[in-house]
Amino acid sequence: MSELDPEIARRLKRTPDGLVCAVVVEHSTSQVLMVAWMNDEALHRTLTTRRATYFSRSRGRLWVKGETSGHVQHVREVRLDCDADTLLVRVEQTGPACHTGTHTCFDTDERVLLADTGA
Repeated sequence: MSELDPEIARRLKRTPDGLVCAVVVEHSTSQVLMVAWMNDEALHRTLTTRRATYFSRSRGRLWVKGETSGHVQHVREVRLDCDADTLLVRVEQTGPACHTGTHTCFDTDERVLLADTGA
């Protein structure tokens, strides 16, 4: 049982698996770092500890960002979008955010599907 504030829990729209999408951005630049998932317990822990905690769908358990790598996320702000189905998590990132070792999960050329060419 999660200790998430009942008012927050009531507002959330979750997937059938009980998860909410979390878009993680760097507080100082607003650069998108990564996308992850949170269940109620992950959100509760994030809000109370200010250490980004997510739910790993592949491992089926909670994980604290940086618990093994040391690349922690200090949470500055958490917002709920207008549909209450996505969280915006603003963090101070230490080290790379992506498990591949890049600063963000979106910063290599091979990941660009469409770019503004200025035309």
